[in-house]
Amino acid sequence: MTVNVLILCTHNSARSVLAEGMLNHWAQVLGKDVRAFSAGSAPSGRINPRALEALRATGVSTDGYRSKSWDEFIADGAPEMHVVITVCDSAAAEQCPYWPGSPVKVHWGYPDPSNAPEGEKASAFDLTRQAIGYRMLQLLALPLNDLSAVDLQAALARISES
Repeated sequence: MTVNVLILCTHNSARSVLAEGMLNHWAQVLGKDVRAFSAGSAPSGRINPRALEALRATGVSTDGYRSKSWDEFIADGAPEMHVVITVCDSAAAEQCPYWPGSPVKVHWGYPDPSNAPEGEKASAFDLTRQAIGYRMLQLLALPLNDLSAVDLQAALARISES
């Protein structure tokens, strides 16, 4: 069974896009049946070009990526999510919609690389991509189809502390 993971950030322009890209990339490389999606509570309507550059620089395909609302994932016909991860503090503090299927939720916060000084932005995006990629590898090491919701919640919480 495909494990669907939704990664949320307010604007769906940087951190959530980096997480979607890294999780899909590593799942494919490792042959895991996991599919990542990203969305925002107030999507900007555009993805930060530096996020796309950081992904492409490591061979991650960004074809079809777009900034989108989390409303797409509560609509009829949307894939059922098993895990919902917030990656920015403002999204974690927001009242999320009801997710069909009652997915496990966790917050893995990262500073916004868009706020780095201009001369340091490329490095900030790359470091954020690396940090997110590391946690996504930890997620993929879990026996996702075999864990109860309680055990998955605990495992994801442990990853957030790493």
